Amino acid sequence: MRKELGNYFTLPLVRLLARTPVTPNGLTWAGFALTVGAAALVGTGRLFASGWVVLFAGLFDMLDGELARRTNRTTTFGGVLDSTLDRLSEGVLLLGLLIFYAGERSTAGVVLAGAVLLGSFLVSYIRARAEGAGLSLQEGWFTRAERVIVLALGLLLSRIENVLIIALCLIAVLSFLTAGQRLFHVWWKTRPK
Repeated sequence: MRKELGNYFTLPLVRLLARTPVTPNGLTWAGFALTVGAAALVGTGRLFASGWVVLFAGLFDMLDGELARRTNRTTTFGGVLDSTLDRLSEGVLLLGLLIFYAGERSTAGVVLAGAVLLGSFLVSYIRARAEGAGLSLQEGWFTRAERVIVLALGLLLSRIENVLIIALCLIAVLSFLTAGQRLFHVWWKTRPK
């Protein structure tokens, strides 16, 4: 369902991009650059503006892989680059939140941003480690797409008291639950029969 909904919005853009000299790796780098800009906005307290930039950067993340598949330009390097810059994007954005909350002297905000950083990396790491061991691991209730959407909504609605803190709590809890879910699936697939 999630993939079909994403394709509904991205396929027209991918078809358009396929007729241009834009490359999948170029989209990956552009999305990363936008996220770095969003992190700078977050770190300087421009939360509402950063929410829009995060959503726009997320669009690039949805388009790069699909463009590669549609134009037969999938490469191992492109996949590794995409995955690496996805991790860096999340890290940079959460670093911006850490800077923001440190400036606000919000211990809760700093701790939550740190917890989200750990949880999001753990979700991705378990999948990468499982796939490195030869297992397919597509399971995951709360993956990067959901984390980005909830964080962007938290940023966009941050003028409402505690909404961003609630969004971070939600992301942290669901990320750790998803990490547990993935770890369980790895155990289930590798258990002695």
